Amino acid sequence: MSSGGAVVRATAAVVLCAFALSGCSTVKGWFGGKKKDDGKPNEPTELTDFTPSVKVDKIWSVNAGKGEERIGVGQGPTVADGRVYAAALKGGVHAYDLQTGKEVWHYVPMRKDKDKKDKDIRLSGGPGAGEGLVVIGGLDGEVIALDAATGAEKWTAKVTNEVIAAPSIGLGLVFVRSNDGRVTAFDAASGERRWFWNHEVPMLSVRGNGSPAVGPGFVFVGNDDGTVSALASSDGHTTWDQSVSQPEGRSELDRMADVDGTPVLEGTTLYATSFKKQTVAIDAPSGRPLWSSEHGGVGRLGLSSDKLIVSDPSGTVYGLDKNGGSALWSQPSLARRNLTGAAVQGDYAVVGDFDGYVHWMKLDTGEFAARARAGGKPLKAAPVVADGVLIVQNIKGELTAFKLQ
Repeated sequence: MSSGGAVVRATAAVVLCAFALSGCSTVKGWFGGKKKDDGKPNEPTELTDFTPSVKVDKIWSVNAGKGEERIGVGQGPTVADGRVYAAALKGGVHAYDLQTGKEVWHYVPMRKDKDKKDKDIRLSGGPGAGEGLVVIGGLDGEVIALDAATGAEKWTAKVTNEVIAAPSIGLGLVFVRSNDGRVTAFDAASGERRWFWNHEVPMLSVRGNGSPAVGPGFVFVGNDDGTVSALASSDGHTTWDQSVSQPEGRSELDRMADVDGTPVLEGTTLYATSFKKQTVAIDAPSGRPLWSSEHGGVGRLGLSSDKLIVSDPSGTVYGLDKNGGSALWSQPSLARRNLTGAAVQGDYAVVGDFDGYVHWMKLDTGEFAARARAGGKPLKAAPVVADGVLIVQNIKGELTAFKLQ
C-alpha cells in the first residue's frame, strides 16, 4: 500500500480530437453506401453493403438520462441477476429488466450545496454490481452504494479524484479506481475504507479507465504506463507488476501505452491489452508472462472459448488465438470509426462505433454477419452480453438491447 497526494492527469487532447469523430461523415443507408475513403485517409471509412448471415432484433430501447456527450467517460451498463443497471451523467441510476427493458427502480442522487440547495451529483463511468450492491462513482469523487434489489442508498464515500471506471465488487469489498491512479477498497457492508494503493500516471495518457478485475485473493489493475498490477485484496500491497507494452517513443504522445480495458481473468490466466497495440496473457498467481501479441487496443477484450477479440486504435478488429496470441483473422473495414472494446455474442464478435452502429462478425473468419444502429450518437463503452442479450449505451444516455435470431 502506498500513499501520497493526487496525481494531476493530463489528457491527450489530440487523441480525443482524433477519436471524437461523430459528425465528421454520414453513413448512408442501413448498411452504408459505397466505400469512398480512397483520397480521404483521415476520415472514417464509410460502410459497405453486405448480405447479413444472421438476423438481429432490437428488443427494447430506453433512455437513462442526460448522457456523457463529449466528456469521455465511456458510460456503459452492467448486468447482474437478470437486471441491467445503467447510469447517466444526470438522471441517476436505473435498474431495468434484462429481457423486457421495463424499469424496476430509479435512484436520483442529490446533495445539499453550501447554500443548502439540492444539487445534482454528476455520475460518471458506469455502475458496478455484485454481492447485493450497485455502486457508482461521480466526477467529483463521490462513491454511492445502493441496494441492488430496491435502489435504496446504503452508504456513500469519497475518493481523491473523478471516478470514470465502474467500481468492482467482490470478496466483501468494493474496489474503486479513480483517475489519479489510485485504487481504494471499501467494506461492502459499511462503506468503511480498508486500504488504498497509488500508481504514478504519465504526464499524457488516453482518457479512460478500466475497472479492477477481482480474482481469488487478488485485484488486477491495468495502468496508464502500460503495466498490469496484482494487488492483495486483504491489504492492497503489490504482489507483482507485469508490462503489457513499453511506453517507448520520442514524444509523450508516442509513449502512450494505457491499459484502459478491464483485464479479463479466466481460470488462472489473465488477459490484458494496451493502447500501444499489444496484448498479453499472464499467469495470474505468479505474474509470469505466457505470451505476447503485437495486436491490441485500449478497449475491453472479448473472450470466446478459443479466441480473444481486440479492436485496435486504427479501427482493425482481430481474432487472436487464446493459447498463443497469433492473429487468426483481421477485419480492417472499420478503419478510423473509433471502435468500442469488443464483446462476444454467440458465434459472433461485436463492436460499436462513433456513428451508433453495432457490427457483428463471424468468430471463425471475421467476416461481417450483421449490422444494426442504436440511435445516431457515438458508442464509447463496449457492448455487454448476458443471457443471450447484447446491450449498448450511447453518449446520449440511450440503451438498446439486441438479440440474435
